[in-house]
Amino acid sequence: MSRKPRPTPAPVPQSRLGRLMRIGLAAGELALGGAVEGLRRLGENTPADAGSVFLTGAAARRLAERLSRLRGAAMKLGQLFSLEGRDLVPPEFAEALAILRAAATPMPLSQLKRVLGREWGTGWESRFAEFDFEPVAAASIGQVHRARTRDGRDLALKIQYPGVARSIDSDVDNVASLLRLARLLPAQIDFRDIIAEAKRQLHQEADYEAEARFLARYRKLVADEPRLVVPRVHRDLTTRRILAMDYVEGEPLEALAARDVTQAERDAIGASLEHLLFRELFEFRVMQTDPNFANYLWDRRGKRMVLLDFGSTREFAPEFVEKYRRICRAILRHDRAGVRRGAIEIGYLEPDASAAQANAVIDVILLVCEPLTHRGPYDFPQSDLPSRARALGFDLAIRKGLLRPPPPETIFLHRKLVGAFFILARIGARVNAHALVKPFLEER
Repeated sequence: MSRKPRPTPAPVPQSRLGRLMRIGLAAGELALGGAVEGLRRLGENTPADAGSVFLTGAAARRLAERLSRLRGAAMKLGQLFSLEGRDLVPPEFAEALAILRAAATPMPLSQLKRVLGREWGTGWESRFAEFDFEPVAAASIGQVHRARTRDGRDLALKIQYPGVARSIDSDVDNVASLLRLARLLPAQIDFRDIIAEAKRQLHQEADYEAEARFLARYRKLVADEPRLVVPRVHRDLTTRRILAMDYVEGEPLEALAARDVTQAERDAIGASLEHLLFRELFEFRVMQTDPNFANYLWDRRGKRMVLLDFGSTREFAPEFVEKYRRICRAILRHDRAGVRRGAIEIGYLEPDASAAQANAVIDVILLVCEPLTHRGPYDFPQSDLPSRARALGFDLAIRKGLLRPPPPETIFLHRKLVGAFFILARIGARVNAHALVKPFLEER
């Protein structure tokens, strides 16, 4: 893991009232900023189709700063929007929110020590020969510290911010209301089921004992993948709010795009990650669904990718996986009738949908699966597929009303699929996804 400059520490608001007040301040700032922008446009005779008065870079920077200091589910939702919102909002808005994917504000030393004392008890310091109180990373749910135990183990300790777990439901509701105020969530779409699924997943992410079980499980599952490594869990120091694992040296994901890394190396790592994606869905039936760039490190010496953070891990029922296997077979055959049947099975399409709705859904599915249907290596960094897919989806969903929200149980799978594309693009990989997925789709 590599250390980056961190924002000045600030206490994590723990009470629901305190967190609500801060989200209320963010809403007030958005409303005031929108009013000022509206007056400015009125004075300058700005065209009526210039876009929402809320969607400005300054508004996004203020919102990102508020969410970064709140941490927890509020910041996590901002991260999700910064990833999914590109090409649907002005570039400066998406870029400002993107700072939420880089780092959170760490908690001050006094608050950190209270968390450690509560989880490990009085005298916890005696377990360690060294403990670095400066975090090596700070994210939405917790921050990471390096420590060495008295028996010589070099550890990364993920320590959860206080109050985060009990504030999830209220944070999600309040931030959803805030995004509606800013008109970042389409008013005509019912997001209730999606919001409920987000709460369920975030409650799981806040349970570090559950994450420890997934971490140990993944370490075994990828033991046969020489280009992938997962840290060991250390159970004696792991609690519901602290996760202890091996400290693994590595560079940020972007290091793979450096000039001294060959194209062959980038392609090999990209193929390993894409192969893992297909194994997760079709073989393991369990998937790490948070493809945040910070959850991957490049081990230059070992030429391996280090996989981190298994809080957002999802298990899939066999029936769910088989539905995706069937629709993928139809996609590779360019079988529109088969894709339609698969879309109905999964819930992307109602059985009695009109021909226009069915064609819209099929068009979107075939477009986003372009890397699977492309024969030969797909050039992820040079592809404009994300912008084409979002443009089509926005047109069909918002302007024409032909698309419905996806089933809630697919939301985090979609996040992984989209994020995996961006990861391969970020590292500059060219991967034959078609050849990699075919063995998983063979009839049994």
